[in-house]
Amino acid sequence: MHHEPITDETCSIYMARGWTNGEGCSAMQKCRNCSPGEACFVPDQYRVYQVDEYAQIEGEEAMMQEIYQRGPIACGIAVPDLLEEYTSGIYCDETGDTSIVHDISVVGYGEENGQKYWMVRNSWGTYWGEQGFFRVCRGTNNIAIESDCAWATPVDTWTEQVWHQTTDEEKNDPANDQTVYPFPQQQWDPTTDSVVAPEGFLGEEYKGCRHRAFSAALTSVKTTPYAWEILEDVPESVDWRNMNGTNYLSWNKNQHIPQYCGSCWSEGTTSALADRFNIMNGLSTSSPVGLDAQAVINCEAGGSCNGGDPAIVYQHAHRVGLQHSSCMNYIA
Repeated sequence: MHHEPITDETCSIYMARGWTNGEGCSAMQKCRNCSPGEACFVPDQYRVYQVDEYAQIEGEEAMMQEIYQRGPIACGIAVPDLLEEYTSGIYCDETGDTSIVHDISVVGYGEENGQKYWMVRNSWGTYWGEQGFFRVCRGTNNIAIESDCAWATPVDTWTEQVWHQTTDEEKNDPANDQTVYPFPQQQWDPTTDSVVAPEGFLGEEYKGCRHRAFSAALTSVKTTPYAWEILEDVPESVDWRNMNGTNYLSWNKNQHIPQYCGSCWSEGTTSALADRFNIMNGLSTSSPVGLDAQAVINCEAGGSCNGGDPAIVYQHAHRVGLQHSSCMNYIA
């Protein structure tokens, strides 16, 4: 990232694949966008993230100073069998395993009942451990956590409005994915001078990625007054990205990658509801809430990649519930 800036999840979504098992490096893998029924493409420009200084670090005191002064660091650790079964508390391995086979980020440190610990963010989902985090003994190099770490300082490419400008060479990279992924949509049939809806197309009222095919089953559940029935003075402007200095919003998403999907009805509702969870809990949980849109699409809880109805998503959330985004990644 010092020599080659990277993009974010709205530009290149995680696909659980790499250059050894089917997803090589290309200009499009770094950033892509897609349209319905066409080959995907590299955007003309996109945001990038870069680092300035970077180095390795080891030892309790140096790690504590780095975390306190500049933020989380990445470390390698051993993974004894009991760590995989961890649910809560301060984990102290007693096997002496120091064979590093896994990497995590250390986000803080503390002490509980006389036991010092590191606060660690894992990458095994929020259903593992303490909502995706775990605590491990500090000061004894338990599971080798204090022996092989790294840190970097970010470059402010956002305030400075730094964009990557795509070159013709990148747009025409032979390694780019030129597949035209199927997307059911209305087609003009010149032989009959009419629009034909293919099999799998839902609803004659289809507009982009919105239709009302499921609306007949919708019922309301309401036991409190509407917000507009509670007369209060409202400010001239409201922005939940900066409400008294706090950003309560969940992360932005891109429904068009890794291929086009008319899932706006699912993306918009899960984003808005995740925002409301963040507002409700005041961001007091271990991390901001992110709700999974993919399971909603797969289970037709309001529509499909051919469009849908946001209200049905909320009906589904009331009856069945939704999953966290760490449970199932969006795959369009």
